[in-house]
Amino acid sequence: MNKYVIGIVLVVVVGIPMGYWAWYMGQPGKYDTFASCLSDQGAKFYGAFWCPHCQEQKARFGKSEKLLPYVECSEPSGKGQLQVCTDARVESYPTWEFADGSRLSGTQSLEALAEKTGCALPS
Repeated sequence: MNKYVIGIVLVVVVGIPMGYWAWYMGQPGKYDTFASCLSDQGAKFYGAFWCPHCQEQKARFGKSEKLLPYVECSEPSGKGQLQVCTDARVESYPTWEFADGSRLSGTQSLEALAEKTGCALPS
């Protein structure tokens, strides 16, 4: 009987929250279409895993972060820049580059990104 009760408790305490989390993560993010549009329009978001402003930029997209046209610039050690970013002449993080060759540096509002790319923000 004790094993039965422990099993039920584990399902309630662990299983239900994990099931909800899996369901929630499978739902589309509010900015999925917007993030995909940024990529479709040729935008690139250069950043580094250790950069707090890059983390802030990603956070503005919530669950849709996974769809951003993100280019990691930092070596895993955090002590150097990857060649792709050196070749692109990225000097600060975050840097957004657009199809027309223009750039914006620093954390950008979603409105500024929409204006630069013509991508519609969700209402």
